[in-house]
Amino acid sequence: MHLVGHSLGGTITTLFAGLNPEKVASLVCIEGVGAEFWDNASRTPIRDRTRELFEATRSQAGRVPKRYETLEAALARMQTSNPHLSEERARHLTIHGSNRNEDGTYSWKFDPYTYAGWLASDNRGDMREFWQAIDCPVLLINATEGYEHRIGQDDTVKNFRDCRLEKIPNAGHWLHHDEFELFYGQLDRFLLEHA
Repeated sequence: MHLVGHSLGGTITTLFAGLNPEKVASLVCIEGVGAEFWDNASRTPIRDRTRELFEATRSQAGRVPKRYETLEAALARMQTSNPHLSEERARHLTIHGSNRNEDGTYSWKFDPYTYAGWLASDNRGDMREFWQAIDCPVLLINATEGYEHRIGQDDTVKNFRDCRLEKIPNAGHWLHHDEFELFYGQLDRFLLEHA
């Protein structure tokens, strides 16, 4: 299979490809995140990490999503958080990325449990073992104004056997929305070569 993943999804694709290298023909990881968590976790004893994971997961169960009075208010928040988005794309993402609540307000669609973290593979040393097991061609795509700690930064590229790192200028973490044509061109060339 040919895997493409963004953000946490990008990180998960590297885990899958490292666990199942025989099943993956090519991999594209877009703004794969997590490096700072692995570095911090490596300094925390495993029992403490496990306790923190359970507490964080439990706290998400009672989390009440933020509510926006109108779709326009949610749109304004989307534009503030993602200043590279065009008005048209921000509106599209707001409409399709929110739910209308019973009281007429709007809340974002997302899984709050992704904020709880994870116990397995939260040490960058462990992640390197996954990356080193990947034997397919890998394309890492990061934005010049993306998150601070991503796969492909801090010499992580050297842990992949066959890897190319591309950077998208004038884009943030959602580079595939911010600079779609540049992103799609890189993705299309890679997949035409390997898929």
